Amino acid sequence: MQAEPQRQCLACGSRRVVNHAELSQLTMAHMDCDAFYASVEKRDRPELRDKPVIIGGGKRGVVSTACYVARLYGVGSAMPMFKALKACPEAVVIKPDFAKYQHESARIFGAVHQLTPLVQTLSLDEAWIDLSGTERLNGGPAAFQLARLQKWIEEEVGLTVSVGLAPNRFLAKIASELDKPRGFSVIGKAEAKDLLAPRPVRILPGVGPVFGQKLRSDGFATVGDLANAEVKDLIRRYGESGLRLHELAHARDSRPVNPDHDRRGMSAETTFNEDLSTQEALEAELWPLCEKLASKARRDGVSSRVIVLKLRRTDFKIITRRITLPDPVQTARALFNAGRDLLKPELGIPYRLIGIGMAEVVDAHDAPAGLFQTTEARNLKTETAIDALRAKFGVDAVVAGRALKKPDHTP
Repeated sequence: MQAEPQRQCLACGSRRVVNHAELSQLTMAHMDCDAFYASVEKRDRPELRDKPVIIGGGKRGVVSTACYVARLYGVGSAMPMFKALKACPEAVVIKPDFAKYQHESARIFGAVHQLTPLVQTLSLDEAWIDLSGTERLNGGPAAFQLARLQKWIEEEVGLTVSVGLAPNRFLAKIASELDKPRGFSVIGKAEAKDLLAPRPVRILPGVGPVFGQKLRSDGFATVGDLANAEVKDLIRRYGESGLRLHELAHARDSRPVNPDHDRRGMSAETTFNEDLSTQEALEAELWPLCEKLASKARRDGVSSRVIVLKLRRTDFKIITRRITLPDPVQTARALFNAGRDLLKPELGIPYRLIGIGMAEVVDAHDAPAGLFQTTEARNLKTETAIDALRAKFGVDAVVAGRALKKPDHTP
């Protein structure tokens, strides 16, 4: 029996061929760089190609990125380093070089912006891309443009990306995760609902571990269970989130790509009138910055799990420390707790500036959010209520107890 000849692209000769009935009609994409930080390091150090590589810092730190070899051992992002090294003792651990990663990100997304201005980055390594109306300008449908871009990134930058193409943002992100690494997956409108139905509810954006358990205990284990539920029942149970669950379960997502949210970080900082060195004095300056930053994050609808502390010494040298949390946050309390943990090892010398930042911010709707029984959820509910009171009666209408403390700022 004669073997069936392998398919290949007539234009470039590649044997990686994607067929889909809606391929020429779809224009919404999600692009994700594969194990970005680790892949950059492996590209620059070829001897690490087949070794497990973890990007992170210190035994008390967490994993920023694990290469696909390390992931085979169970290592994942945000895992404590001691657990990662216990799972994979032979891993090569590399301290993050964010300047290098930012440079490579700028190269990749600079090429994306040449195709369309409708690009919304989620972090250094992923973005949504709306290619509607670009067919004539860029010489072909979105699928062709993305395949060409994917090839350019691999050949010129030396990294691989995975692409998802679909009718909306939600489905595009799902598609990009179907065939990683170096994948190109398509989800069309016709099959979207059936494809989602058997999948666990945790696949939906905004459904974290706690909310996922709540949904399962209420009888909604799969996306199909939510799709079969009455929308009124979902709203009664979960409020506004119930309506969003209903829409997502039916593969609907009306959010446009918003370049105004193309922001990888936000921060707040203050310079002191006199140098400060005590924990009490520095924390007293840190708290209002956390309130300011968290309030802005909630107004802008973003959150982050990468929190950055900035300090400037009396000799003007800047110190930055960062921590990656298990889940994205947008409350002052969570920012303050992370900032305080980062501050403690740096105490003992005077400083003239302190700042707190959120790196790699994401749309809060896409962040895993435990809506029930979590500390962050309770703090978010409280701080959102405070936002409303301050908006109505002024910023001094509600003052946190911590802000009322008047520490001695004498160094």
